[in-house]
Amino acid sequence: MSLIRIWAVASNVFREVMRDRIFLTIGFYAVLMLAASRLLPEVSGAAQNKILTDFGTASSSLLGVVVTIFVGTSLINKEIEKRTVFTIVTKPISSIEFILGKHLGLSAVLAIVVAGMTVIYLLVLSLTHIEYQLFPLLLTSLFLFIELCLIAAAALLFGVFTSSILAILLTFSLYLVGHLSEGMVKLAGVTKNPGFQQFTDNLYLVLPDLSRLDLKNDAVYGVLPQTDVLWLNAGYALVYTAALLLMTTVIFSRRQF
Repeated sequence: MSLIRIWAVASNVFREVMRDRIFLTIGFYAVLMLAASRLLPEVSGAAQNKILTDFGTASSSLLGVVVTIFVGTSLINKEIEKRTVFTIVTKPISSIEFILGKHLGLSAVLAIVVAGMTVIYLLVLSLTHIEYQLFPLLLTSLFLFIELCLIAAAALLFGVFTSSILAILLTFSLYLVGHLSEGMVKLAGVTKNPGFQQFTDNLYLVLPDLSRLDLKNDAVYGVLPQTDVLWLNAGYALVYTAALLLMTTVIFSRRQF
């Protein structure tokens, strides 16, 4: 495995996404936050500080997920549909180098998008004189980035063997179920239905538990899980991301182009 070839693929992905003007997302987020800071005081009364803080973290998470899903599912699928994959497989580059390069390039884009939205978020809170604790909010952004990297790996996986539209639907479904799986397990325990409980337990074991990476609600109040829990959750996400990338590599290497 050559780091030079991985870097070449990653840098190409980065330039390609920049040409698609994906960073306009940061500008859209800035407009959204400025508009919210002006409009919310008119409708929210004394709760405007709490609502604006929640709105900022929720909207950055949603925009990040949208960017990740739409870009991630098209990275490999577009190569297959346009037949440019033929020029890739004939070059001295392995499947793992190709997949890792794609994921690292997209991850670099996501890092800039998350960092840009975080800076805008903190600036708006400062300009509107809303008190906040810096470290919890920065940690929330870091875990959002880790979550988006995991979703990007899933988007690449689905993009390898399905159409673009189906890959988008599957990745978005995984994101939703990943955030709801823990709640579904608790609900199954309340219903006392063995069949439903077995189904939710299996779903929880197979699909990623993305609620582990969601620190938005805790960070707003400056309350975070213990350090060992944070390390465990981050490690869980990295292992799951690696597993998805390995599956993507195996499927891509066995495809007949």
